[in-house]
Amino acid sequence: MWLPLLGLLIGVFLGLLSDFSIPDEYSNYLSIAILAALDTLFGGIRAYLQNIYDEKVFVSGFFFNIALAASLAFLGVHLGVDLYLAAVFAFGVRLFQNIAVIRRILLTKWSTKREN
Repeated sequence: MWLPLLGLLIGVFLGLLSDFSIPDEYSNYLSIAILAALDTLFGGIRAYLQNIYDEKVFVSGFFFNIALAASLAFLGVHLGVDLYLAAVFAFGVRLFQNIAVIRRILLTKWSTKREN
């Protein structure tokens, strides 16, 4: 379970140390890809805590979410409509829902341990 978090921390650390910059034209794509990846990461943590984690579902969901979000952004750019906002809204809502469920699960486990 901690492997995805470790990868995220290493990636953020290496990103902060590098002198790499993303062109402004791709900022919408990158922001949606990061949001989709975070949604999948927290969804995987939630599934692990609920004992329903499946590695195939996690990996396929990771790539499918990123591809879907990038496709929406790409289509929106060519249509002249900000469709990436729909992906930001959808993934943002799911991200906060997953975090809320994770918090509830951890609080329940913590209070159960404390009572015993």
